Amino acid sequence: MKILKLLNRRNFSIIFIFFLFSLNIQAEEQPIDIWNIDKEKIEEENKSDISNKEDNEINDEQETQSNIYDLQSQKQTVSIQVDSTLNSKEEKIIGLYDPEDYNFTINMWSNSNGDQLKSLFSNLAKINLSQDAANLMNIVLLTNAYYPNINITQEEFLKIKSDWLIKYNDRKLIEEYLIKNQILDLHPMLSRYLIDQYLSEANINKACEIFSKNTEVIKDDYLSKFNLYCLIINGQIEEAQLIFDLKKELGFKDEYFEKKLDYLFGYTTEPDLKISQNTMLDFHLAHKSNPEFNFEPEENTNKLIWKYLAKSNLLYNVEEIDITELDKISLIEKATNDKNFSEDDLFSIYKRFQFNISQLLNAQDSYKTLSGIEARALLYQRLLLESDINKKLELLRILKDLFKKDNYQNAFDSELKKFLSSINPEEVPSNFTTFYFDNLEDKSEKRKSIKFNKDILHQSKLINYFNGDFAKSKIEKDLDNFLKKIKKNKKYKLSKKDIILIESIKSDGIKVSKKYDNLYEIDESEIPTDIQVMINNDEFATVLLRIIEVIGQDELEFMDEDTLYFIISALNQLDIDYVRNKILLKVLPLKV
Repeated sequence: MKILKLLNRRNFSIIFIFFLFSLNIQAEEQPIDIWNIDKEKIEEENKSDISNKEDNEINDEQETQSNIYDLQSQKQTVSIQVDSTLNSKEEKIIGLYDPEDYNFTINMWSNSNGDQLKSLFSNLAKINLSQDAANLMNIVLLTNAYYPNINITQEEFLKIKSDWLIKYNDRKLIEEYLIKNQILDLHPMLSRYLIDQYLSEANINKACEIFSKNTEVIKDDYLSKFNLYCLIINGQIEEAQLIFDLKKELGFKDEYFEKKLDYLFGYTTEPDLKISQNTMLDFHLAHKSNPEFNFEPEENTNKLIWKYLAKSNLLYNVEEIDITELDKISLIEKATNDKNFSEDDLFSIYKRFQFNISQLLNAQDSYKTLSGIEARALLYQRLLLESDINKKLELLRILKDLFKKDNYQNAFDSELKKFLSSINPEEVPSNFTTFYFDNLEDKSEKRKSIKFNKDILHQSKLINYFNGDFAKSKIEKDLDNFLKKIKKNKKYKLSKKDIILIESIKSDGIKVSKKYDNLYEIDESEIPTDIQVMINNDEFATVLLRIIEVIGQDELEFMDEDTLYFIISALNQLDIDYVRNKILLKVLPLKV
């Protein structure tokens, strides 16, 4: 057997494997957002979470029958401190953020009902949350806290976390969450998602780097095979061969995987030509184990495989595409829409179509008799010849609509901007201004400066209190002076935002004279009944989820004042000052 030859050649291999992979686990930079998550606080958290793994109950019989990758873990146990208290099946606390940093508690989920949580998460999954709502969701789900345990299992809750992180698609955040907590195997779906994303970009080094930062035992079949492949490409051939042979001795069978590895190990010079699209690893192995690899994607080919082909320069050579191959060009349009094919290359294909003079001169009518691809090619060629701004804008709008009609609207994005940017905004006719600016402007939020207004309470410098810039005695005095001025001014009527500011300051224990009580009235019924019931029941995390649901797709600064009022009122009752202050600093100031 291969294993016996290997052991005779190097009889200390098994001992050596105990001391492999001395790792330095370093979480990547935390993304910056409006909630100002402090990376240093995250990195300084107790690193004992990494070492707290339940290994004490493993006996000799279990070791023999377990997945072969348990053998690999023996090289790691030297550096892992086993906490015997974990044998009592205590709940582990998995997260990134210290609850105290956000005025949360470690028991924030304790009173939450699982049925209600599952319903809320189901609703939230259907919403494309705004950045404000998404940032709050990250904090709620990734703060260190005990699992909810009423009508929900730990597995269900972990899946909720995985589903959200996959939807949010922040790779750095996912990687930090997995590596800091050493939970690749506990979160196999999330781990696989992260690794496949890197692999789809042909970034195998980044995918394998995830495993190099891991110290836990990996039992998941897909992850363990990927880990084995990483050993091979990192030059650790003997270790990989030993593990692979022992794995087969214990009954592992995967003919496709074995044939690909036999070629990579050098046992055969004849590549297995079979190409599997079952997983990204299968497809990658087919590519790497066949020097003559060739694959033409189809319409139903996985988007990740399309991306992999594009990043690996394995997609079509534009010059070799015949313009009569409309099916192939249609696939290219789809790939361009998915950002897996260059717009420049797509439009260079359009240029090669042949049209007569009459068709070009009467393009706005002629395109109607052509197929979708030919119509788009004709309009594009006419655009290149057009100099009249009115006609050019009309052609651009028609072409954009044709792409939308076939659900390829993203395929005409940067090229459209090029055309529009060449047009002087002052020369755009009034009937095209909306089209022009909607497709040209960068919709990313621009940072605006704050302008204080000494005559309006919620726009005055008093809002700096929520930044921590006021001593208690000073805010009491300054607020009193402002309210005194308002009381004398019969024309000034407190707005809802003014009331939000006053009530928030009062909720922090700042004294406000009773002589100002008649300046406004509070409607206790403004908080939705279900949220008030949750607050009364101390369902801390559930309240936050409902607030996230209320925010939904809206950015906070554009929400109506009544909604903001009950959100802030709820946060005041729960004493969640950190989140409240971040919201207030976003919605109260005048920004110019």
